[in-house]
Amino acid sequence: MPLPANSQSDALGAPLLRAQGLRKMYRDGSRTLEVLKGADFQISRGEYVSVVGKSGSGKSTFLHILGALDVATEGSISLDGEEYSSLSAKKLAKIRTRKIGFIYQFHHLLPEFSALENVILPGMIDRVPLGDLEARAEEMLTRVGLGERLQHRPSKLSGGEQQRVALARAVMNDPLLVLADEPTGDLDQQTGREVLDFILEQTVKANRSLVVVTHDPAVAERADRRYRLEDGRLAEIA
Repeated sequence: MPLPANSQSDALGAPLLRAQGLRKMYRDGSRTLEVLKGADFQISRGEYVSVVGKSGSGKSTFLHILGALDVATEGSISLDGEEYSSLSAKKLAKIRTRKIGFIYQFHHLLPEFSALENVILPGMIDRVPLGDLEARAEEMLTRVGLGERLQHRPSKLSGGEQQRVALARAVMNDPLLVLADEPTGDLDQQTGREVLDFILEQTVKANRSLVVVTHDPAVAERADRRYRLEDGRLAEIA
């Protein structure tokens, strides 16, 4: 069954990403755990959508499936007109590198690398010339207020600064879609607001799509549309 028309998505244009009937099941011995029970979802270019739900409700699993880091048991996903199920593992890896940026609660920065080197990594994976990468990474870090911290390692940066490095890394390859898993969850309230402002500036204002999984009502409420994931079912919040 096709998704119903959505006024926000219609106003912004055809969905960039569309997921239909997503189910995800895990087997634990003789038990089957169903994390997603037929979730439908879509997001358009330049749109910010948040997903809320209790711990263990499957929010991270849902985000990983959208980002081609995990595979749904059933259902379909297409990004920029490409259906995931028809793509090889190699092609999916290219999509993750070139079209999707990831931001996590705990940053996942490499501690032995500087801020600049951490941001360069996605471009290195995509085999972009190093000179171009360094210029681009410096530009991105300057945009998020870290132009004077290029050579600092993560241990010398505050939590908010580390998250801004993670943001710069996520948008380094100019992705169409940015997926953020609790991006402000490890930050104090003021720093969290500042980091969200940076994320919105570098994603939605740049006509990228942004999906944020969060426990924070203040983060969720700033979205264009909000969803709740509960008992394996995804429902849009009116």
